[in-house]
Amino acid sequence: MTSDATPSGTLRDTMRAGIRDLSAVWWWFLTLGVLWTLFGMYVLSYRVGSLYAVAALVGVSFLFGGVTQLAVAGRVQDWRWLFVVAGILSVAAGVITFVWPDITLYVVSILVAWYLIVFGVLHLVGALAGAKVAWWWTQLLLGVAELVLGVWAVRSWQRSLLTLVTLVGVWAIFYGVSGWSGWSTDPPDRAQPGQPGSGAVRWVARNPESALPLLGI
Repeated sequence: MTSDATPSGTLRDTMRAGIRDLSAVWWWFLTLGVLWTLFGMYVLSYRVGSLYAVAALVGVSFLFGGVTQLAVAGRVQDWRWLFVVAGILSVAAGVITFVWPDITLYVVSILVAWYLIVFGVLHLVGALAGAKVAWWWTQLLLGVAELVLGVWAVRSWQRSLLTLVTLVGVWAIFYGVSGWSGWSTDPPDRAQPGQPGSGAVRWVARNPESALPLLGI
């Protein structure tokens, strides 16, 4: 006995279900975007609590990354020990962050400063030695900015800490704004699916029944 379902039909049904599931929780992404924006604004207020907010974010990131690595270790066969070791070290780093936030922020800020220096050099070399494709100079500007900021920050731990707090705050605001600003209700003629910056993905999630015909589903 054979099934009448074709691969294209199965894919179409899967996409329909996925879009409908996304449309049911669009408000969750909107809420997260607002929270991330508020978090970034608080961090950039440069109050004493800003340091603890950054430390909490670093600690949670370490813990989440460690748990993820351990979960992956239970599913892979090759190099399982590497995932286990990475997971344990990451979880330990997360615990240390909450126990000694001051030391953790000091170490992380120094690492961020050197990270900017190393990747600034790599981006400069890549931009100057690589093929001159369209907008290649943006990589050059990025490398210069990273290198200058890294050299400035690495000269003292206070500068490194200020750089870390600033980068975290700016990133959180940009991440949050990108999460909530696109949840528009633009009609299809103004928000074309797949057009960057149009909010089309969010519009699809909020208007699944109207979007399915546009996607050819």
